Amino acid sequence: MRYGESFKIALKGLQSNKLRAALTMLGIVFGVAAVIAMMSIGEGARQETLQQIELMGTNNIIINRVTLSTLNSPGAFSKASFSTGLTLKDGNVIKEMNPLVQYIIPQRELTLPCGYKSNLFEAKLVGTTPDYIEAFNSRLHNGVFFNDYHISSYSNVCVIGSGIKDKYFRFENPVRKKIKIDQLWFDIIGVIATKNVSAAGSKGLGLRNFDEDIYIPITTLMYKLEKKVIQQNNYYFNEDQQKFVDRNSVDQLTVKVKDSDHLVEAADLVGRILERRHFGIKDYEIILPEQLLEQKQKTQQIFNIVMGAIAGISLLVGGIGIMNIMLANILERTREIGVRRAVGATKSDVLTQFMFEALTISLIGGILGIILGFILTSLISTYAEWNTIISPFSILLAFVVSVATGLIFGIYPAKTAAGKNPIDSLRYE
Repeated sequence: MRYGESFKIALKGLQSNKLRAALTMLGIVFGVAAVIAMMSIGEGARQETLQQIELMGTNNIIINRVTLSTLNSPGAFSKASFSTGLTLKDGNVIKEMNPLVQYIIPQRELTLPCGYKSNLFEAKLVGTTPDYIEAFNSRLHNGVFFNDYHISSYSNVCVIGSGIKDKYFRFENPVRKKIKIDQLWFDIIGVIATKNVSAAGSKGLGLRNFDEDIYIPITTLMYKLEKKVIQQNNYYFNEDQQKFVDRNSVDQLTVKVKDSDHLVEAADLVGRILERRHFGIKDYEIILPEQLLEQKQKTQQIFNIVMGAIAGISLLVGGIGIMNIMLANILERTREIGVRRAVGATKSDVLTQFMFEALTISLIGGILGIILGFILTSLISTYAEWNTIISPFSILLAFVVSVATGLIFGIYPAKTAAGKNPIDSLRYE
């Protein structure tokens, strides 16, 4: 018998029990949809992590200032008086003593009131140097970034994030416009392109919303916008740390390493330099984005394995459902099988017919599961606000697995049907 005829007979068999066939498909449908949805969440999380690590720079060593309140040792407060905290001098010494370092990017942050026309708002000011834009893989949407001349002359220039532009300069080009920061007027010379950082990513990696920042020369921030009372010898009293702090203190130093292969080696040397300069006081923390990436990837792999196992169980349940319904179907159609064998159908013909029935259920279930997978992924992105990416591989894998499920769990019922004695089948009531 030709395969086409066996397929037609299989379709007629399914049409005679539409409800049963539909219920049998549900296991495959939900299993395939779960595979696609789980893999899309995993791929989206992986891509998002890579993007966020790229923002921090894979060749960078991040050194953050740690406030006194985070020091845990009993004598930390008294000992910390010997350390001036994280300063520009630390960056200069690291650059001089570490041959693996390409350059150092200091950052100092300050939140101040800003104004443009009738719009009044608070923004985070980031005082930094011209190398910032390269170190953090930023790009300019418009205009230019400030240069060494602006640093040396304490210029009142700034570069705004795309979020500031979208909120307060919607229908105009902000470049060459003036914005008021605290009591001073600044010329906007550029706009940094948007950086997509999700809420989960910013919490997990310590990233903030870069689009809401305003970047100015670090010297301008230190000597024109800092409101603390300046004491002699370039020190001021910091209320948060409850001590006199070097005027050149910074919140973060980013060390750009020439070769990523020597990142860990460079970080060890940076740690030894800072430990000596800070008299053993850990008023700083060293972060390697590359290590963060490895940790996130390990966590993501565990998540993918768990989600894959859940989706696999769904498909297993669907396969068992196919086998169960097919066995019940064979029992009900025993007389039909006997009639087919009596009029000349071979064991191979009967086997093919029931294999086609199982395959048809799994194929249709797979197609419906793919459609449901797209819908679930869209709902997850919309309501859970998770970044999801459906890859062609996930669709192919889900479809292949659904077909394989039909084959594997359809073999035994098909063999059972083909192995029935025609005479006994004809006598069956």
